[in-house]
Order: sequence, then structure tokens, then C-alpha cells
Amino acid sequence: MQQLLDYIAILAFVVVYFVTRDIFIATGVLLVGVTIQVAAYWLLKKPIGNELKITFWASMVLGGMTLVLRDETFIQWKPSIVNWLLALILVGAHLYKRIYLIKAMLGKALSLPDSAWFTLTYGWAGAFAFVGVLNLWVAYEFSMDTWVTFKFVGLLALNFLFILMTFGYLGIKGFLTDKHLLDPDGDKKTTEPAGGDA
Repeated sequence: MQQLLDYIAILAFVVVYFVTRDIFIATGVLLVGVTIQVAAYWLLKKPIGNELKITFWASMVLGGMTLVLRDETFIQWKPSIVNWLLALILVGAHLYKRIYLIKAMLGKALSLPDSAWFTLTYGWAGAFAFVGVLNLWVAYEFSMDTWVTFKFVGLLALNFLFILMTFGYLGIKGFLTDKHLLDPDGDKKTTEPAGGDA
């Protein structure tokens, strides 16, 4: 159910665009979709994460500007702005608050040294920054059809790739062992250490 909620807005945007070939109708559907998504989370009493909040407000502001000014440029900038904001939040939280937000999200499942949280934080920040630049390149160098396809298929594929790279890093460093994996209560799965910090 949650997976459907996470993708309902973008899926509706893509379907409506390719049915109507009208970016403005698709943008209107996107605004309705993200509103339904946030409302569903609220009704189901599920926590609304920062990424969804950023996506919601970016969609409302930039999507609204696209509809009011009849200029698709604003909605095309939205993925870049969202990704750059996420990168800034990750880096800013570490630089100014000495907090690893990745640790706040994954700390109940993984026990890692700060050096690993540092690498994951800046690795994901770099990935978000890269996606922001790539989105604009696709938006300005290719057709609207290509950009809409990239927005759905390309961004999902990149997300999956970054997750695989994260697991690859953790595996290479030896962090996917019982020593570092925690149970849902935050306790180590075993008292016998297996492997070491690399």
C-alpha cells in the first residue's frame, strides 16, 4: 500500500501526459496526486517524511507556476530543485549540527563507525546533486517525451543504482556482518563479533 502511495502521483503524471500529450494537464494531475498522497499519509496516521514534504511543496509552487504562467520550464526544474535541496539538507545537517541524517534513518538497522556515516552522507549528497544536473541536461537537450520518460524510468533506475552502490560499499567495507546488523529493537543480532571495521 505504501509503495503505491509513494508512486501514485508521478505514475498519474506520466500516464496522463502520454495519453493527452499535454504537460499542463499532466501537471494539474500531479498536483492533485501529491495532495492525495499527503492526505492519505495523514489519514493513515503514517509519518510524512522530509522528502515527501519537499516534494509536495516543490510540486505546489513550481507546478502552480507552470499552470499559471503556462510555462513547462518550472515543472521541469522541480526534480533538480528537490534533489539539490535533499543534498543541501544532508550536508548542512552535518556541517552545522554535526548530525548524520542517514544515520538517523538507518541507525536502527546498522551500527557503523562515523567514518562510514560520513561516506554515506556525502555519497548520497553527491548522488542527489548529480541527479539534479542530469535532470536539467535531459530537460534542455531532449524532447518533452524523453524528459517525462526520464522523470519516471530514469530517476527510478538511478535511485535503484545508488541503493546498489550503497550496499556494495557496505559489503566491501565489511559492514554487512552480524557485528553491524541490528535487530528491529536496535540490539546487535549476536554478541560474537564477525569481521571488523575497515
